[in-house]
Amino acid sequence: MKNKIREHINDPEKLEQLFHDDKTSFEAGFKEVFPDIEKSELAKYWKIRLDYKKQAETAGKINLPDIAVLLISCFIAGFLIKIPYIFNISQDEIFYTRNAGIIVFLGLTLNMIWTNRVFDMKKLILILGAFIILTVYVNLLPSITDSDSINLACIHLPLLLWCLYGLVFIGFNLNDKIKRIEFIRYNGDLAILMALIVISGGILTGITIGLFNAIGINIETFYMENVVIVGAVSVPVVATFIIKNYTILTNKIAPVIASIFSPLVLLTAVAFLIALVISGKDPYSDRDFLLIFNVMLIGVMAVIAFSISETSTIRKQKFNEMILFILSIITVIIDLIALSAIFYRLGTFGITPNRLAVLGSNILILGNLVLLIIDLYKLNFRKSLIGEVELTIAKYLPVYFLWILFVVLCFPFIFGMK
Repeated sequence: MKNKIREHINDPEKLEQLFHDDKTSFEAGFKEVFPDIEKSELAKYWKIRLDYKKQAETAGKINLPDIAVLLISCFIAGFLIKIPYIFNISQDEIFYTRNAGIIVFLGLTLNMIWTNRVFDMKKLILILGAFIILTVYVNLLPSITDSDSINLACIHLPLLLWCLYGLVFIGFNLNDKIKRIEFIRYNGDLAILMALIVISGGILTGITIGLFNAIGINIETFYMENVVIVGAVSVPVVATFIIKNYTILTNKIAPVIASIFSPLVLLTAVAFLIALVISGKDPYSDRDFLLIFNVMLIGVMAVIAFSISETSTIRKQKFNEMILFILSIITVIIDLIALSAIFYRLGTFGITPNRLAVLGSNILILGNLVLLIIDLYKLNFRKSLIGEVELTIAKYLPVYFLWILFVVLCFPFIFGMK
């Protein structure tokens, strides 16, 4: 079947006939041959069609094993996050700084292994070994709270774990760019759903503590230490479960958020640049301002990536495509200002772990933005498709992974651990 699909990939009528002749063989053959034909627009269409069919068939069908794995994943994450309380660890701040990300992504990964039915022993050993090695590595680093290189390693560790989790999410299929796009879209959906759950949980917490206080019982400390902290690490797992099992719900919310949010971010970015000129704020000498500047840059880049992945699902998307094109240009201007300030500080004050880390991330973001601007220009003014822009984001992800890996594993040894 896969040979027939490859042979007739530009013949829509023949593909439709092959599909109706043997749907099971067609789906299996298409999945196997897709990496070889992914540049074909018809192949992309069939990929979306088959994935949607699969989602529609499984939507709402929740079985007991899925619920059990969800609860087990939440229990493991909840137990691990309470280790300082259970074993009376005094340096709980260092414990959470280094292990909170590991605990959250462990719960997510366990649940995703079951969801994607990743039962290949080699793959399981690989992912388990990666978690063990990173956990041992980060906890063997000296307990120095003012070490920039160690702090950077701890800050970038959750990003590295995010990459490993993404590997499980895409089923270890590194050649499947569509799966990478799905992972980007999933992260946007996850952020939205987590925000809703956190807001709901905050309201529930306030009501619960207030009700018990009304009858003279103070449960605030107990509730915070046993319910809130466990709930916090369980939120991403529960949100992922909802996304995977109620795709119709998330598919309706996320595109609307993206279409509303991207114009607002554009207005904010333009207003920020105007205010920067008027206020006379100097990013070249103000270290804290430069840090906030770069955090904003990363946030805007994340919004662009999320909005692009969701724009492809919107029917009337021309307005959104133009907004994203303009936003990308504005973001490049912001990035260039940040880069000039970083180079100035490097030349004036010398190389430090923080400056080098910010420099590396800004250069990577600039490269990604330039590629996106080229694709968005073709999308708005030439006969190009939004899928090409999505593929650019997907192809660039390994570049971020390599930089994150370098910061986590090499910075403490290059700059020392003081």
